Amino acid sequence: MSTPGPAGLPMVVPAPGLPERVRIYEVGPRDGLQNESATVPTEVKAEFIHRLADAGLTTVEATSFVHPKWVPQLADAEELFPRVRDLAGVRLPVLVPNSRGLERALALGARRIAVFASATESFAKANLNRTVEESLAVFAPVVARARDEGAHVRGYVSMCFGDPWEGAVPLHQVVRVCEALLEMGCDELSLGDTIGVATPGHVLELLSALNESGVPTDVIGVHFHDTYGQALANTLAALQHGVTTVDASAGGLGGCPYAKSATGNLATEDLVWMLQGLGIDTGVDLGRLVATSEWMAGRLGRPSPSRTLRALSHKEQ
Repeated sequence: MSTPGPAGLPMVVPAPGLPERVRIYEVGPRDGLQNESATVPTEVKAEFIHRLADAGLTTVEATSFVHPKWVPQLADAEELFPRVRDLAGVRLPVLVPNSRGLERALALGARRIAVFASATESFAKANLNRTVEESLAVFAPVVARARDEGAHVRGYVSMCFGDPWEGAVPLHQVVRVCEALLEMGCDELSLGDTIGVATPGHVLELLSALNESGVPTDVIGVHFHDTYGQALANTLAALQHGVTTVDASAGGLGGCPYAKSATGNLATEDLVWMLQGLGIDTGVDLGRLVATSEWMAGRLGRPSPSRTLRALSHKEQ
């Protein structure tokens, strides 16, 4: 791997009890770009995904088959996905909200699907216009159909650590939704700190509660936002618990259009820098990743919030 910073840095100092390898689940093209005020051209999105793949990211969430009325920034899913679906060695999951979205995705050859649930009633209403139970009922046939087609299914769970309307979220609410998603056939879960309020102890407590309910650590990924600067600390806590899948967004792009207090995702560059220093393999070339995020920041017309990108960039931002 190349590091575009001072030679020998970050110094590799492994810590005990951490995994040897971490899979980075890159969400920039979907979760990152869906919150942009301006619509990014399809050809730029396609190049972004190709550049991320060239940087060594092997899981890149490509787009969302949500109705354009709700997420107009991703209205070009049918045009975009065929431009990237043949990338060798790269998993390209897509988000689907319902059976119609699933059929659109399957028709284009998508074989990695994600559904999006909520741990709280307020966010389920704001984001899905349904109760938690109603939304799970909608997802059940979607997951079953996807599995019948041989697709891999991820279940996102939002508001796992705090909700802007309800405040603290009881652990049992999160556990219940996670159990329901696994029971309906999801292959993996992603625990979302949608408004970035989690702290390391809370992360460990939730992971332990899930384990105690029968949810194994190896099906759990974590998705942290950096609203209060806790994303890396929370990620390290999850790694210490045994989690090996971490969601991140190149350049720290993203937020949530339905939760205005949600700021950007954990920046992929910041995550890779920390993991390199810990001697944990990701397969990502940090130099190419920084160049890619710098390129996208230029297309968006604003600097990236990623601290690592800013530190390593050779351009003034």
